[in-house]
Amino acid sequence: MAELKKQWNITKPVWVRAYPKECNQQPFADLQKAYTSFFRAKKAGRHSGLPKFKKKGEHDAFYISNTLLRVRGEWLSVPNLGHVATAEPLRLQGKVMSYRVTRTADRWFVSVAVDVGEYRRERTANGVVGVDLGLKSLVVTSEGEVIDNIRPLGKALKKLARAQRVMARRFKGSNRMAKARMQVARVHARVARIRKDHLHKLTTRLCRENQTVVIEDLNVSGMKKNRSLSRSVSDAGLGELRRQLNYKAPIWGVRLMVADRWFPSSKTCSGCGHVLDELSLSVRDWNCPQCGANHDRDLNAALNLRTLGLRETTGEGQTTLVDRPASTPRKLRSASRLAEARSTTLPTCGHSV
Repeated sequence: MAELKKQWNITKPVWVRAYPKECNQQPFADLQKAYTSFFRAKKAGRHSGLPKFKKKGEHDAFYISNTLLRVRGEWLSVPNLGHVATAEPLRLQGKVMSYRVTRTADRWFVSVAVDVGEYRRERTANGVVGVDLGLKSLVVTSEGEVIDNIRPLGKALKKLARAQRVMARRFKGSNRMAKARMQVARVHARVARIRKDHLHKLTTRLCRENQTVVIEDLNVSGMKKNRSLSRSVSDAGLGELRRQLNYKAPIWGVRLMVADRWFPSSKTCSGCGHVLDELSLSVRDWNCPQCGANHDRDLNAALNLRTLGLRETTGEGQTTLVDRPASTPRKLRSASRLAEARSTTLPTCGHSV
């Protein structure tokens, strides 16, 4: 990064001097961070693409240090731009570290990094909840609560298709093309805001009302490779839901448990612990051949996850399943984990059907 900065300072154009130096110095730190993340992921065996050059007009953003920008109520003092009104005042009190101004569609946002020290929130309850994630219902909890999948992209497909048809008929490079492209961006931005708002309210409530939250380790990237489910998986935001739980759990003092990807939560009877050999995705409810109990697929999975959380919390049994070597064939790996799950019977949770 230091060598690149030296080259830039020698060859930089004259117009750069008209802007704050942080606007053209911070990208070097961002580039170093991107390459560090790339090589770290490559060393860990995860697939990650090389950092790409930013294109003008896409993901526009610039950085401002805390010495140049001032926040006063609902006003910002931006260098070379003056006073700009904001939609809301700064909500957190503390030392302001930096600012980053970004554009989404035709709206501009400023992200303010504030050092507030140790940030904690108080819970309203101390329960243990199992959370089953899905596409038919976004969340089914072990308490029987069903939260529907709002599908913001699915509801906006007609409007999006209309805006894209208009854009396709415009002459490339014209002003009307730019206006049509902005209309498509507005639709995408609205869909993203609806999804993010729904997920934030859900994850905050889960952390506020529970001491332990147990979820499954879903292979979201693998699910997106299914052509029949890829759009629904992306529209649900399952990866974003887990990301929000990861950073909100320490704030609320919540223990977030992630069950093993091969844990048979749906195939295990929550009453007696019997594990089925097979259970296809089309089967939404089934009867246990051992105790005769009737189970809803999603609720049964949530109850098994809750039992897993209770057993880990009380120190009863082992919840982390053994990982198989990567060279083991997938069918053998599945059979081994199924046999291991059968050998460890879940304790009866007392749930009656």
